[in-house]
Parts: sequence; C-alpha cells; structure tokens
Amino acid sequence: MFALRSRKSPGSHAEADVVAQGGERMVLPKPMRRAVRFLGSLASGRIDIPRHAGSVAVLAFYAATAGYIFALTGETRDVTQAVTSAAGFAINNVKVSGNAETSEIDILEKIGLDGTTSLMALDVAATRDALKTLPWIFDAEVRKVYPDTIEIKLKEKVAFGIWQHGQDLSLIEQSGKVIASLRDNKFAHLPLFVGRDAGAGAEEIMKDFDQWPAVKTRVKAFMRVAGRRWDLKLDNGVIIKLPEHGMERAMAELAEFNRDQQVLERDILAIDFRLEDRTTVQLTEDASARRKKAVEARAKEFKKMKEAI
Repeated sequence: MFALRSRKSPGSHAEADVVAQGGERMVLPKPMRRAVRFLGSLASGRIDIPRHAGSVAVLAFYAATAGYIFALTGETRDVTQAVTSAAGFAINNVKVSGNAETSEIDILEKIGLDGTTSLMALDVAATRDALKTLPWIFDAEVRKVYPDTIEIKLKEKVAFGIWQHGQDLSLIEQSGKVIASLRDNKFAHLPLFVGRDAGAGAEEIMKDFDQWPAVKTRVKAFMRVAGRRWDLKLDNGVIIKLPEHGMERAMAELAEFNRDQQVLERDILAIDFRLEDRTTVQLTEDASARRKKAVEARAKEFKKMKEAI
C-alpha cells in the first residue's frame, strides 16, 4: 500500500513525488506525479472548484453521449431531443400573450409539443413560421427560457369588415385579404361588403364615405356591382344606386334631395343617381299603389272641373 510522506512542508511538490514502500523511499514515475499532486491539492483544499463545474460536467457527459449515439445512428435531431429531454430540458411551460382570437389549444397543436419535446432541440424559426400559418396570426415571437419554458408573443390581424361572396361570409383585413370565415355575431358591428370584388375595394369606399358621415352611419351594406360601381343599402332598406364616376356629384344631389323632401324617410325602394342628367326614384309596391290611386283621383277631379266649365 502506498502512503504519502515528505520531510518538506505540506505544500511542496516533492511530497507528492516520493512514496515509501517496505521502509524504502521511492520516486514516482513522471506520468503519475501530476495526477498525485492534483489529488493531494484537492484533498487539502488548496484547489477551488468552480461553482458550475458540476453542471458543466453533466452537460459535457450528455454531449459526449449524444455524439457517440449520433456516430452510431446518424440521427442528430432525434438524439439531441432524447438526450437533452432526459437531462431536464423537456418543455413543461408555454407562456402565450397577444392572442385574442387564437385559442391556446390551436397554438399548442401547431407547435407539436408531446410532453417530451426538448427545449434545446426546439427550432425557434420553424416554430415561428408554423404559428404564422394560423388564420389570425400576423407575426410571432418565440423565445426559449431555460430550463423548460417557451415564451410566445403574438400579433393578430385586425378585422376590418365582413365580405359576403355568394352564401359565404368572411372576415377581411383592411387590404381586403380574408382572415377567416365568420362564425358568430361577435363582429356583427363591422361594415358589410357584398359582391365578388367588394373585399378588394372595401378600404377605398370606406375612405370615400368619410366625407359623408351622416350617410355612412346609415349604410347597412356596400354592394359592389360588376366590379365597377357601388350600391348602398341603408338601414331602412332604401337602395342608393351610385354612378361609376362622379360620386361627389351624386352625394351632393342626395343631400339636397333629402334636405328639401326628406326622401330617405319616405316609402321608397331606391334612388338612382347613375345618370348625370336625371335622378330616378323607385317607389315600394304600397307607395306605388297609393300614388296610382292619387293620380286617378286627381284625374277624375280635373275631368269633373272640365265638364263643369
């Protein structure tokens, strides 16, 4: 059995280089001296071990293990996933913010977490791109928080209006791009745009009608006709047929017409401003019948007056 012995001070290197065996002094071979010196210094407390040395050693061990397995299998991602997950880096927490219209269930499904997904193996760029494929997501920020958390900050699209094309109703952005199908009455307050090309022209027509707020607040639907012009359906059912060009002229005539005769409050079906030299008012069936009776009654009175003369 070997025992350390020296006549010099405890801190001397010579102490580690000389041992006694059977009463005789023996000098250790050079390859062993450094190791023996280190162990002696470690035992005496002269060596200060770094605070995170243990964690580094564990990571180094897992890295070496992963490298060895990869050398055997060639599966880098799967090996990293398995090793780092086992080392305590499995994702256990997902913190999501900024989602008003997107459910957390949809977010988790899109990320594809299965309870053993490793935070170290997670591809942040691919995760962000996957989240941006969800209907409402405009942009996404994904951040790893070690050892086991993902922070996701979302920016969602803003619904500008409702687009009716055929029997389908869709929510659209200001640019006219479809966000998602309309599922409930949550967005019933948004303006309605009807027609094949109505979504594409929604932003422009809304800006145009900022000039006429009194009429704009009464519009129930902006109806696109043949991709060229608009009809307005008001809250009382009256249809305003606007021209392809000269909308300012038509709206000025409507304002004057309504001011003088309160035409928008009468029993009418539509007002047609498509022709520049004339304005046509279409009555409802009841109003048309009443007008016919009134015209006939007036004709009889004229006839009687004529006969009396």
